Amino acid sequence: MEMMEQEAAPVGSIEAKDQFAVAPPGHSLTEDNSKWAWGRPPQITDPEEALNGAIEALQKPKLRDEMFKLLYTGVSIEVLVEGYVMQSFQEGKFTPDIGLLIQPPLGMYLAHMAEEAGIPYRLFENEDADKEGQMDDKMFFTMMKDNNPRMFEFIRENVNESIREGNMPSEPTEENFMTMDAPQEMPPEEMAMQEMPPEEMAMQEMPTEEEAIV
Repeated sequence: MEMMEQEAAPVGSIEAKDQFAVAPPGHSLTEDNSKWAWGRPPQITDPEEALNGAIEALQKPKLRDEMFKLLYTGVSIEVLVEGYVMQSFQEGKFTPDIGLLIQPPLGMYLAHMAEEAGIPYRLFENEDADKEGQMDDKMFFTMMKDNNPRMFEFIRENVNESIREGNMPSEPTEENFMTMDAPQEMPPEEMAMQEMPPEEMAMQEMPTEEEAIV
């Protein structure tokens, strides 16, 4: 019985691929990476020097204008800083740990540049990242009702009593480092008293004849 010759699989097909002609695991660790910039010793090992170099680069008009354009399009400062760190690592300027150390101050410097130029910007890619994992009020009171019903009833009764007296609870105001030093609004009566000359203020504080007799 004559054996039929098998046709060769087309070049580039799955059938023509040799399953054993692949690099074993860990093969890249045995190669010489010095042919890549990131595989050689870094040019900068001091975080302060790396930060100063980034700031000097941002002072160049061309790079500064490109950054402002990206901020206008909605790209966050976080993405810009991460992109700069990754590119600098690939070019062999510094190691990833140096890049992580300069990310916060470099981001603050970019925000300062945008503030001075009057350009709107987003600091983080996910604006609600700082709120993730936090317990909201609904979950808080639900857990209190299940685990500490006496405290829940006590708080609810106090709130209801305050509402019956006409003291409606106000909306909570967000307080951050930009609003904590903002001047508080003053009632019109106190504002008028401050603007009043000292002589008139002293006259108003003097008792009337009826009050003096009593």
